[in-house]
Amino acid sequence: MTMVGRIWAAITGLIVVCGIVIQLVVTATGHEGFFPDNPERVFNVFAFFTIQSNLLLGGTALMLAALPDRPRSRLFDTLRLNGVLCIAVTGIVYHAVLAGTDDLHGWGSVANLLLHTAAPVVGVLGWLVFGPRGRTDWEIVGWSIVYPVLWLVFTLVRGAFVGFYPYPFVNVDEHGYGKVLLNCLLVAVLFLALAAGATTLDGRLRRKTTVER
Repeated sequence: MTMVGRIWAAITGLIVVCGIVIQLVVTATGHEGFFPDNPERVFNVFAFFTIQSNLLLGGTALMLAALPDRPRSRLFDTLRLNGVLCIAVTGIVYHAVLAGTDDLHGWGSVANLLLHTAAPVVGVLGWLVFGPRGRTDWEIVGWSIVYPVLWLVFTLVRGAFVGFYPYPFVNVDEHGYGKVLLNCLLVAVLFLALAAGATTLDGRLRRKTTVER
């Protein structure tokens, strides 16, 4: 990865860190939300797909910035693809479905901008422009679906016990399991389409880079 790519990755990680820290502070000092008291309020932040996708993106970006020449690892490559895909899904779903359903102001709106808009933009652009290339294939695509499925299972099981669902489209109490599973299927189709597109595009960009060199 080039020096410019490393700087971009570092900026990506910084955006994620700032967004999550601000969100945690806003949550800890606020009074709105499902859980009335801390530390439950703060811990619940990490149940959101938005936060987890940002953690995946930011963590792998910071590793690329710090260790660009580290030996290739299938686990890291899977987490890297997960970070890019999940943050893309986060941005798409938020702006297509969820934007306007919340009433944010002050630092809450800053955290929302960083986590739902800035991170998806710089994360996806960073992958497109700087790569690194050759880090995804169809096996990794298969493994990348494991995390979203685990998140869904965790969310539905936890919701059945505590009555909390992080997003309206997975709220079983409001929509029932049939509608929720259909909503999740649509998101899964979007995720797999992005994964397939990313793998195909990565191969083409890799060949183009090789030819140019």
